[in-house]
Amino acid sequence: MSPTSTDVVDLILRDHRRMEELFRRMRSVDADRGAALKELSALLVAHAEAEEQKVYPALRRYKKVDDDEVEHGVEEHEEGNEALLALLEVGEIGSAEWDEKLEELVTAVNHHLDEEERTLLNDAREQVADDRRAQLGEAFAAAREEQLAADCGRVENVRKIVSS
Repeated sequence: MSPTSTDVVDLILRDHRRMEELFRRMRSVDADRGAALKELSALLVAHAEAEEQKVYPALRRYKKVDDDEVEHGVEEHEEGNEALLALLEVGEIGSAEWDEKLEELVTAVNHHLDEEERTLLNDAREQVADDRRAQLGEAFAAAREEQLAADCGRVENVRKIVSS
């Protein structure tokens, strides 16, 4: 996975690894857990929105990419957003409630990352031509950056996403 790759699978996997790193930081009492949460919130929302806007619709067009898996991915994004909102609404970072909500978020997101990597991303590698994956990567990256520029991870925006 090259840092300059525009392959959509590489870009999605890079975000997944970053999310896992942010979860480790959020669990560490030695880290700036608030900063890690802020970064994770923005990344998680931007990543999911970009996938749903640019990647998932394109994957539905490929006969050997399972539509049910695409729909399941959307459902898991919703679960992740709900868990993220619950964590964002906890008053005190590091409290017992915060730790509990963090673990609920980690469980929901890691489950999704694992399933997406084993199903949709492997299907995309096998069924979607390299040049098309590069085009999808460029569209994904642009949509993701647009979300990040709009401060998509703020609690008010996450509330709006969850309630829609």
